[in-house]
Amino acid sequence: MQDFPLTITSIMRFGTGVFGGSEVITWTGDGTRRETYARLGERAARLAGALRGLGVDGDQRVATFMWNNAEHLEAYLAIPSMGAVLHTLNLRLFPDQLVYIANHAEDRVVIVDGSLIPLLAPVLPQLKTIRDVIVVGEGDTGPLEGAGKVLHSYEELLAAAPAEFDWPEIDERAAAAMCYTSGTTGNPKGVVYSHRSAYLHSMSIATGNAMGMNASDRVLPVVPMFHANAWGLPYAAIMAGASLVMPDRFLQAEPLVRLIEAERPTIAGAVPTIWADVLRHTREHGADLSSLRLVPCGGSAVPESLMRGFDDLGVTIVQAWGMTETSPVATMAHPPVGSGGEDAWRARVSQGRVLAGLEMRIVGDGDVVLPHDGVSVGEVEIRGPWITGAYHLDEDPSRFNDGWLRTGDVGTLSADGYLILTDRAKDVIKSGGEWISSVELENHLMAHPDVLEAAVVGVPDERWQERPLASVVVRDGAVLTAEELRGFLGDRIPKWQLPERWSFIESVPKTSVGKFDKKVLRRRYADGELTVRHFG
Repeated sequence: MQDFPLTITSIMRFGTGVFGGSEVITWTGDGTRRETYARLGERAARLAGALRGLGVDGDQRVATFMWNNAEHLEAYLAIPSMGAVLHTLNLRLFPDQLVYIANHAEDRVVIVDGSLIPLLAPVLPQLKTIRDVIVVGEGDTGPLEGAGKVLHSYEELLAAAPAEFDWPEIDERAAAAMCYTSGTTGNPKGVVYSHRSAYLHSMSIATGNAMGMNASDRVLPVVPMFHANAWGLPYAAIMAGASLVMPDRFLQAEPLVRLIEAERPTIAGAVPTIWADVLRHTREHGADLSSLRLVPCGGSAVPESLMRGFDDLGVTIVQAWGMTETSPVATMAHPPVGSGGEDAWRARVSQGRVLAGLEMRIVGDGDVVLPHDGVSVGEVEIRGPWITGAYHLDEDPSRFNDGWLRTGDVGTLSADGYLILTDRAKDVIKSGGEWISSVELENHLMAHPDVLEAAVVGVPDERWQERPLASVVVRDGAVLTAEELRGFLGDRIPKWQLPERWSFIESVPKTSVGKFDKKVLRRRYADGELTVRHFG
């Protein structure tokens, strides 16, 4: 067999050549900008030439500080394919985290959307290794001046560059892109994706047991392109010849619904909080979401009530699981063929089956590998060709076990391969020697028709060591009491797991990638900032 490298360059050549008529469509809020894949390939070549002219001639890191749009997609293709490393910066990070990440990665160039200049400008002087700043679109560049960097216009650079680029031969194991973890404990950690890992991940999520992409699909990545490479959706779509529908900065329910109605995507990926807002907007105002045949959803546990709500609209949400370290998609929760009723729901509310190419196991105390019986609970470990084996410039052997990644998630594996997560290791509630799953309590609470969001954390208790605190967001116009919710839960969980502490809040705090930020709730409770109703 021929030894042919698996690279993003080959994805780009194939997608923009064979499927040159497919499109990348960028939403402007009241219309679209459209670009064929053939044109996408030409502009990627121009960007590569422009970056080469700025001195990017090896595996230097080129950062992006951008929304989901055509220009970001051009960078997704050009930067890895020219031999450099794409580094997507999370625009929702605190300034000190942004400075740490850019300096730790030693970014050489940053491409910034003009609308995001106010976020970048205050930290730019502290970004020690960045020499050039490329501005996309309109924006006042005044705040960027005086930082000691050279400023460029994206369109002017591309216009001055040749329409063709001599793409180099790249080792498939070379770095292609990097993302940093959210840093919930300590500094964020850098995960570097190779060309090979990105190629294999793209192939896997395009298969029928994952998302079943083909050239007739239109893929809408609502999940940000700075969040684990938008779950790999851009590369997989280009590989499959599927058109891409980009929401740009318009991530609220109302513009997203208008975009879906106007451009008729067939696949759309986002975290549960986004889809909860879309569902609420659709119920209140009506919408036609019928084009969506598949909605992969992850980032946090997907409430069954959310899936059933979309079922009523004829739209299927499929729960997925993964993390930055797994590129990120590792499992998808399609029900077994021929199953129905409760058997199908047992699978759908799980995190799903591992994708082909990966291996998963459950490990207990003393690193004992536990049986896949759906009962034994332990930490989830995973390995495979798109699972990280180390962190960038960060030795942390505690996260690895004899070639397996310790995920930090706790759960069970069934005999037929379905993963059911009971909690994050750091979020499981240890009460009187027994474990309470915060995720299970949250899912039951969010099944109540008047509950918009619910987050459960463990808080100190003199008698039981820890007990659950339930923080609840009530739907607009609804009136709900802790007594009612305790009664609602009492029919669903053992009595000893019922929370004694309840707090009603305006919204659940969230991380930069939309997950519930439970450390903030714990701090608010410890500082006495929450109004808490206590039973018993």
